[in-house]
Amino acid sequence: MYHWIIALHPTIFIHFKTNILLKSFRYLLLPFSLLYGAAVWLRNWLYDINILKSSAFNFPIICIGNLAVGGTGKTPMTEYLVELLDGKYITATLSRGYKRKTKGFAIAGPGTTAIEIGDEPMQFHQKYPNLTVAVGEERLVAIPQLLHEKPMTQVIILDDAFQHRSVRAGLNILLTEYKNLYTRDIMLPSGDLRDIKKSSKRADIIIVTKCKAALTDEEKNNIIKEINPLLHQEIFFTEIIYTQPYHLFNKSTINFSADTDCLLLCGIANPKPLKEFLTAHVHSYDMLRFPDHHIFSSDDLTDIKTQFEKLESQHKIIVTTEKDAVRLQKFEKEISDYPIYVMPIRHQFLFSQGNIFNQKILAYINSSKPLTIN
Repeated sequence: MYHWIIALHPTIFIHFKTNILLKSFRYLLLPFSLLYGAAVWLRNWLYDINILKSSAFNFPIICIGNLAVGGTGKTPMTEYLVELLDGKYITATLSRGYKRKTKGFAIAGPGTTAIEIGDEPMQFHQKYPNLTVAVGEERLVAIPQLLHEKPMTQVIILDDAFQHRSVRAGLNILLTEYKNLYTRDIMLPSGDLRDIKKSSKRADIIIVTKCKAALTDEEKNNIIKEINPLLHQEIFFTEIIYTQPYHLFNKSTINFSADTDCLLLCGIANPKPLKEFLTAHVHSYDMLRFPDHHIFSSDDLTDIKTQFEKLESQHKIIVTTEKDAVRLQKFEKEISDYPIYVMPIRHQFLFSQGNIFNQKILAYINSSKPLTIN
């Protein structure tokens, strides 16, 4: 099926060849990786010996992060925690607000847009009306501001903050992708690591994400042996599952069929799982690939319409991710009549580990003695 799609869609073949060339070129940048790695090691060492200071809060703070750049599933893991805590604790998320056009601390409210707070926080804000969604580049400053403005908050989830050591979270969750484990990676720009491998020792929980559903016990044990966790660390395994796609504007749902042809709009770090899903569930797909966190323009809209009209199928739709969807909503007047469907994703724990993980999260919060909802 994959080769058939390449033959039908030469743009995918060009993208495939480009990836090979880029990977070859990255190895030429190894000296820069050594320099970058040395700088990151020095920074971490200064924190370790308390020349650079980390601050802790007498408050339940959960940090979600990774050692690599993008693509490990931080956003759906944040959503997993939000849903787990919903109705149990008054929860807030705090993100940097990557690619937003504003600066400083802000809390999402009525009328807030992705331009103001970033696409991922906007996604949280739209999906979870009871959630406080805050952004701020300096988390050490933003946390007191958040607690001042929302004093009833009982838990804060720091999204993508593992490498930012100015705040010492009470529980650190580190994500690493099954097909690109941090143990097998190297530093930027030759590899994908933005932090040194030794930093993994600061994690309380390590989650191997985007596993294949049929991961065996032997494979699981080999990965655990490779990661070599400390005594206090626990390793979990999850797969990414896609739930029912819904229309971007009218929220109606749809089921894919063997005669469905798709135009995939993708501006995320790692679209491979979604591409694999579409390969298995639709007749064919073409893809318009954009940079991660891309802010769509009117020219992009023209390209999308043009590419969609080229599909000759009678059962054609446009498919996009939840992150991309929040950046497309500003074009509602122009594209509300188009069959644009959003693919929700979530983590599913393997080896019946979900309950164990949930109890570990709740036990941490309970041990921090926050007030409970009556």
